[in-house]
Amino acid sequence: MKTQAHIFPVFTEILQRTDRERFLQQHSKVVWLTGLSGSGKTTIAKHLERKLFEQGFFAQILDGDNIRSGINSNLGFSLEDRQENIRRIAEIAKLYLNSGVIVLASFISPTAEIRDLARSIIGAEDFIEIFVNTPLQICEQRDTKGLYTKARRGLIQDFSGVNSPYESPAAPALEIKTDQMSIEQAVDCIYTHLEAHITITNRE
Repeated sequence: MKTQAHIFPVFTEILQRTDRERFLQQHSKVVWLTGLSGSGKTTIAKHLERKLFEQGFFAQILDGDNIRSGINSNLGFSLEDRQENIRRIAEIAKLYLNSGVIVLASFISPTAEIRDLARSIIGAEDFIEIFVNTPLQICEQRDTKGLYTKARRGLIQDFSGVNSPYESPAAPALEIKTDQMSIEQAVDCIYTHLEAHITITNRE
């Protein structure tokens, strides 16, 4: 999309990311949790947000259901709409990033191309990809909403893992296997990895 001629961004005239990071006493990053529906992404994000808060960090969760009930309520689940869904989310995440906030983004984001789009918008140096790797059968067992059942009956189309592809990340920053660890262990693992990226030296 081309920038319109009558639009004049004022990014250089407002407080910068470094100013906001210094105020919040943290380095902002985008933690991108990807995985199948039911893999545990949102549950991990909620517990991780709480742990970060308890340790003096300020984070904001962006979750698929919440975003789709609001700003992206006009989008469906075709690959084209999913790409637009993630494009908008990445732009929102970038706004938070530039505000000094640690973003916990919990989205299926099913293809490498879609995740690469998010990474390109946010910036590779600030994009921390976490693969919540849970076997499909475990995800189906956890499916309290009955979405997998509906998808297998043909009542839901374009459902990742059933009638739409999910491409596992080739080289995520971290892989979390929720069938082999508790939520607490998963959160501790991510926090340990993240801590070095978000901590300001001589943090008060």
